[in-house]
Amino acid sequence: ATPVAARAQVITSGSDAPVDLTLDRMVEIGLRDSYRVRHLQLEVERTRSLLSAERAGMKSRVSLNVSAPQFQKISDNKWNSTLQRNELVREDTRRFQAEMSVRQPVILFGYPTNGVLSLNNRVYRYTQVDGEEKNTTFYNRYFIAYNQPLFQPNGMKNDLEAAELNLEKAELRYASDVVAAIDDYATDYVDLVSDAFRVERASEFSRDLVMAIDAVREVVEANPTRAGDLDLLRVELANAREAESQSANNLRNREQTIKQRLQMPAATPVTVKSSLEVAPIAIDPAEAIRLASSLTPRIRQLTIATRENEIRLDETRGAGAFRMNLGLTYGREVQDLRFQNLWSEPRNSYTVEVTATIPIWDWGQRRHRIQAQQFSLDRAHLSQEQALSEIETEIRNLVNSLNDYSRRTQTMVDTLRLAHELTETTVSRYRAGEVGLSDLMQALSRESTTANNLLNAYRGYQQALRRLKEVTFFDFEAGLPLVERFNIAPVKGQ
Repeated sequence: ATPVAARAQVITSGSDAPVDLTLDRMVEIGLRDSYRVRHLQLEVERTRSLLSAERAGMKSRVSLNVSAPQFQKISDNKWNSTLQRNELVREDTRRFQAEMSVRQPVILFGYPTNGVLSLNNRVYRYTQVDGEEKNTTFYNRYFIAYNQPLFQPNGMKNDLEAAELNLEKAELRYASDVVAAIDDYATDYVDLVSDAFRVERASEFSRDLVMAIDAVREVVEANPTRAGDLDLLRVELANAREAESQSANNLRNREQTIKQRLQMPAATPVTVKSSLEVAPIAIDPAEAIRLASSLTPRIRQLTIATRENEIRLDETRGAGAFRMNLGLTYGREVQDLRFQNLWSEPRNSYTVEVTATIPIWDWGQRRHRIQAQQFSLDRAHLSQEQALSEIETEIRNLVNSLNDYSRRTQTMVDTLRLAHELTETTVSRYRAGEVGLSDLMQALSRESTTANNLLNAYRGYQQALRRLKEVTFFDFEAGLPLVERFNIAPVKGQ
């Protein structure tokens, strides 16, 4: 089955009942097979694999290096200490070598030391050819080696931490983009509710006009000189029904657009609420700022960027600076003319090597590079401070706007109810001859204006609430972080 067909089966569930499009339902359907989410999931899996590769590098590694054969027949200049001069020496050798090595990075209490400990075994057959004569020697050495860099950046630890930070950044991008997608669905949902409300209000306005026409008709029957009032209301009713048809068409188009975005079959019937009543939400600005500082990916991404700059600064300081390397080996070796004797009577062998690089003069190159990287780190710190300041200001403004729009929406809901009652009262008073047509038209217009004000207040409330959720990553209606509310987490690969 195609994805759309499969989705249709899930949505209809064998029933012709319409789908009730709530925000949660739209998010569930929209994210289920979203290409956007799948792309993000693959990016997370890619960085997770890179982190697994870095972690695997902390474990033992076994390798076998083979040189079979290595033939050399070449002339080269070499110093003869007896003759005290260079002479041209002809070299003709045959070498077969194999070296087995087990390497283990040294980890102390979970901390990579940048050192490597290895177990090694080197065996080779070496033949020197001199005319018709061949001199063959066998060699075997098994030894422990330890190499420890000193006074330089811990590349092993830095590489592992960089891989961990890259994975976390991918997961944060995943969460940010999924929340952005949810915000897009919320915007579509509010637009859909608004269109449904406009259809309902257009229908209500038409009913009010029909009620007014009935009242005017009764007045005209008693007083034919008022026939012009009836003609005027009939024109208004025709315009109102045209507006109602246009609103209904807009709602159908909106539904089809949303179905297409959700990959729903076009024939699937849907329903949506048209009520604009909102439940007041008490939000503490200080608590919202704390949530934004702890939950939002933006702050954590800036923290990661700061840490990455610190790592780069550490590496920049190590480049071209004094550094030392300690190398130690200890083992047993045998050299013999017979291969069978390579494991008998071995002798001790060891090496100690301390190498150092001492910078003397580089015309300030290292100093300027460190200075440049320090500026990058300072900028990262400044970006964090700026982001926190911007978030604090935006949250306080959003909370104030939300409270204002909430109050206005509730007021407009009550006012619209009152305006409708006033319209009915005005119709009755017109029928009784207490008011004229202008008063009746003013009452109808007042109800229409109140409905528009209610819709504007509701949309402002929803816009402020959506933005507040996006800034804090917290759903204040449900009392849960968005990550928990919508189960936003990349699925781990098998």
